[in-house]
Amino acid sequence: MARNSERFITAFNRIDKAMDAELENSKGFGFAKSVRILTKYNAIVRKYKDDLLEFAELRNAIVHNRMDTELVIAEPHDSIVEKIEQIEVEMTKPKFVTPQFEKKVKTFDMKDTFTQLLDAIQEKGFSKFPVYNGREFKGLMTENGITKWLAKNKNKNKHVEDVLIEEILTYQKENNYQFISADTSVYEAVEVFKEQIGKGNRIDALLISKNGQIDETLIGIITAWDIMGIE
Repeated sequence: MARNSERFITAFNRIDKAMDAELENSKGFGFAKSVRILTKYNAIVRKYKDDLLEFAELRNAIVHNRMDTELVIAEPHDSIVEKIEQIEVEMTKPKFVTPQFEKKVKTFDMKDTFTQLLDAIQEKGFSKFPVYNGREFKGLMTENGITKWLAKNKNKNKHVEDVLIEEILTYQKENNYQFISADTSVYEAVEVFKEQIGKGNRIDALLISKNGQIDETLIGIITAWDIMGIE
C-alpha cells in the first residue's frame, strides 16, 4: 500500500502538470505562481486556491531534499491526502454542465395562453419557462412574473384562457437569465450565480446552448435550486 506521502506527491504532481498544460507553461512557473495566475481564469483553482497554496508548502515539508524526492521527513494526515486527491480529480476531470444538467427544456411561444402555462406548471412542476416569438428568444417567465400579473389583474375579471403569455411577460423582470455554453464547468456556473448576486442582479436560471448563444437551441437549464448543494 502506498504511503500517504507517496499518494500526496503523486496527486500534487498531477495537479502541477494540469496547471502547466492550461498555462502552456514554457516558462517553468512554480506551483504557487501557477495557482495565483490561474485563480484569475479557472473557477476550480479559484475555489481551492488556499488549499493549493498550503499543499505547496506541505510538499516542501514532505520532501527533505528536492534532488531526492524519496527522502521524506513527514507523513500527511489521511484527510489531507483525501483532499488533494479530490482536488486532483476535479482539476483533471472537471464536471461540465452537460450532461449533468442537459434536459429537454419546456418552452412557450408569446402567442400561447396562460392556461397552457398553468397546465405545464401543474403537470410538470416547472416554475421557469423560456419564452419565444417564433425562433426569437424573448425572455424567461418565472413564478414572480406570474404573481405580479395576477396581483395587477385580480379585479379585472379576465378569463385566463384568453390571456396570452406575451401580456404576462411584460410583468417579468428583465435580465433574469444568462446563456452559457455546454462546456461550462459546474463551478463556473455556480460562480455566475454568485457574481450576479454580488452585482445586485439575482438571476433565476442559466440557459444552456451549445456555444452559449441566444439564437441556438436550448439543451438544458440550471436554476439556483439545482446547484445549492454544490459548494
